[in-house]
Amino acid sequence: MRHIVRQVRTLADGLMAIAKGDLNYRVPLPGQDELGEVAQNINYMAEQLQSMMKRERQIETSKMELITHVSHDLRTPLTSIIGYLNLLKNDDYHDLDEHKRYIHNAFNKTQQMKKLIDDLFEYTRLTSGDANLTFRKIDLNSLLEQIIIEFEPIAQEHSLTVKKDWEQQPLFAHVDVEKLVRAIDNLLMNALKFSLKPGEITVRLAEHDHFIVFAVENWGSPVTKEQEKLLFERFYKAEPSRRDRDVPSGAGLGLSIANYIVELHGGRIGLKHVNGHFTFFIELPKTAQITKYNGSDEFI
Repeated sequence: MRHIVRQVRTLADGLMAIAKGDLNYRVPLPGQDELGEVAQNINYMAEQLQSMMKRERQIETSKMELITHVSHDLRTPLTSIIGYLNLLKNDDYHDLDEHKRYIHNAFNKTQQMKKLIDDLFEYTRLTSGDANLTFRKIDLNSLLEQIIIEFEPIAQEHSLTVKKDWEQQPLFAHVDVEKLVRAIDNLLMNALKFSLKPGEITVRLAEHDHFIVFAVENWGSPVTKEQEKLLFERFYKAEPSRRDRDVPSGAGLGLSIANYIVELHGGRIGLKHVNGHFTFFIELPKTAQITKYNGSDEFI
């Protein structure tokens, strides 16, 4: 009985240590009997609590980072807008051309703010689990053709040509059209910002055994291996030297948003980079599976 009492006392001391906040404490395993099983469960409970606490701290840190980055990114264009409006309010301009230029610049800053807010809203929806995806069967060939038609005039304004490389035949997949268009558009705009100009952006679409690959290729300033790993991280921005000053900068959420969208489709997103030649790609599964989504059967 003394041996059993000592083991029970050890378990009680271990529980008290964990209850007081020492989540690193582990109860010594007395044996393979019932008390040993209790000790294992206590240790498992401590591990789970430790994991939950770590996750909570990460979420709290993430929230603070979100507030800090968004506040900084919104303050810059807002300060410019206030400055231009003050000049206009005080009639501090020389002629009508300068007046129009102030209005034009202020308008561009409002568009930049809108993009920042749209990116933030989309990111929070995707990461909070509230994203409602509606999957349907579409021809990716036709969808991509339409996206490129809308993108080409923007590329031409920045001295870039768009090269299309895919077979002109239907290629069907089950996707959420709106979300996938957003992901593809984010990759195209990333290439637009960081391409050497004048230059060329190549868009590819190919079918493999078990998946479909969409890729965007462009030439830009090389980045290090460490920078490559950070490109899909939230709020990461490339060095200012790689930015196109004519394209409004975002909050560094574009590639991260694309990453979440592709993951929700059961695919993956990645980058191949060799000496300034960038290939961002999206792999989508070919085989549609049925899953329960918002109470109804949907394809993914």
